[in-house]
Amino acid sequence: MFPDITQAWPIGSEAPGLLAAGGSLDVASLLRAYSNGIFPWYSQGQPILWWSTDPRMVLQVSHFKLHRSLKKVIQRFQADARCEIRIDSAFDAVIENCAGTARDGQSGTWILPEMVEAYKALHRAGYAHSVETWIDGALAGGLYCVAIGKAVFGESMFAHRTDASKLALAALVGFCRCHGVSLIDCQQNTPHLASMGAGEIPRSQFVTGVRMDIALEPMVWYFDPLYWRYTLDT
Repeated sequence: MFPDITQAWPIGSEAPGLLAAGGSLDVASLLRAYSNGIFPWYSQGQPILWWSTDPRMVLQVSHFKLHRSLKKVIQRFQADARCEIRIDSAFDAVIENCAGTARDGQSGTWILPEMVEAYKALHRAGYAHSVETWIDGALAGGLYCVAIGKAVFGESMFAHRTDASKLALAALVGFCRCHGVSLIDCQQNTPHLASMGAGEIPRSQFVTGVRMDIALEPMVWYFDPLYWRYTLDT
């Protein structure tokens, strides 16, 4: 069992949001964690660290900022038969690319091999999903997330082509809007997420919503071109 989330280290401490160390990354532990607003995040050489940040960074899908340049990319994308969005066609490749893609300002990755294997197991159990951008038959970018009922938790994304990860996020937003999902968990505040419309809410509000959403009928994860209409309406 995890400690109560109110015991997480507060803002101003050395590690705001840190709740616990140790345990397992098995499917049952991950489901229990996410269902209570907790997520794993640690580096090589550390034990498994579990976090519950307050406030919590979320993307309310109605607040998604579809910048004019990305809207034009989507419109071109719709008309280009060489480009497509897929869901769960290459989950393993997506998480491996997220782990292996170099990022500005980062010397390594938190998506360690044991994390990769844990989320692959979560995918096989039906709780982790990938949204992928394919161009000319090649995987150009994408993201992976966790979904329990209608609670969606974003994890990581990558891009090997310009705007490929943003297209995947826009597709996820359209998918969520179509299925009545109100927000996507982003865990921690970053300028990139803020530029896309994400913002912070109190952890108590976030966890209350999660506990309601996980009890709802889970979605069938597939991509329909109709979802672009929900994205472009933002």
